[in-house]
Amino acid sequence: MNAAKKREARVRRHRRVRKSVSGSAARPRLAVYRSNRHIYAQLVDDGTGRTLAAASSLDKGAGASGDKTIRAKAVGALIARRAKEAGIERAVFDRGGFLFHGRVKELADAAREGGLTI
Repeated sequence: MNAAKKREARVRRHRRVRKSVSGSAARPRLAVYRSNRHIYAQLVDDGTGRTLAAASSLDKGAGASGDKTIRAKAVGALIARRAKEAGIERAVFDRGGFLFHGRVKELADAAREGGLTI
């Protein structure tokens, strides 16, 4: 499977997930994007189309040392901390068409441990 078809399949899965997952101001959507090198997370209010909080493995506060799984866990903890600062306690999880496994799962688990209810 070449890269274009693989991306197409992920986007198709993401569209399917987004049919049922929508964020609000009270319960924003925790959107996750995973590239080969980094992982990104943001809390989005789909009603206004605004990003309320964001974190990635590129952030200085994320602690970019260790393997990708450890960095994903750090990003999950960082997004939970930033969510609390923004007054957000609950969110719906949007896995972005990726399997809920590995780095995506570690990010979600770390966000839960940080106090975010998913």
